[in-house]
Amino acid sequence: MDFDFMPFFDYLMRWGHIVFGIAWIGLLYYFNFVQGAFMAAASNDTKVEAFTLLVPKALWWFRWAAAFTFLTGLYLLYVVMKQGTLKEDTLVAGLLATFMAANVWFIIWPNQKVVIASNEAVKAGGDADPNQASAAATALLASRTNTLFSLAMVFTMVSSAHHVHGADVGSSGAWASAWGFYAVAALAVLIELNAIFGKMNPLMESVKAVIASSVVLTAIVWLLLYYL
Repeated sequence: MDFDFMPFFDYLMRWGHIVFGIAWIGLLYYFNFVQGAFMAAASNDTKVEAFTLLVPKALWWFRWAAAFTFLTGLYLLYVVMKQGTLKEDTLVAGLLATFMAANVWFIIWPNQKVVIASNEAVKAGGDADPNQASAAATALLASRTNTLFSLAMVFTMVSSAHHVHGADVGSSGAWASAWGFYAVAALAVLIELNAIFGKMNPLMESVKAVIASSVVLTAIVWLLLYYL
């Protein structure tokens, strides 16, 4: 029996995308739902130990899981475009994931490096970096934004294969009627701009708030994509 390599490779990319995605989003939820509450209640000495021994390792897995989720996702997007089966929800999932991966590498990780270096200095007997608090706040805003995006991202990633609605943009001229995608993309850009230039707000400030906001955002995305 002849072995057809490309379908198997496509399957491996889809499998890898799911595995890397589980690691990425799992760690995102760990940081937001578990570690944050622990750090808020921990002593200063415990925080120093955590930020010098635990957090750097967790962030290594976190950022590389994000990178490989993004890269395998790009390949899968290429596959559906080549097949002419690209849909609005697939594009939304890709857009949200792109924002999330960019937040990891260009906001969360650079600012967490400041926090880690500050704690390493304290552990060595030196002074904390005066920029630590602002760096931590910037990283937290981006992390909360990723948590806000996460449910809608997973929803649209899965719905392209399992939902009965959703416009197909793979055919010529279909972009002219892709109003749902344009509306969702505009909303996502506004949220992302707040992550870059804005500040924390009550919709994301607490764990309960960001979970509720993520559910509401998912519902809005669903309504815009399938009924606009």
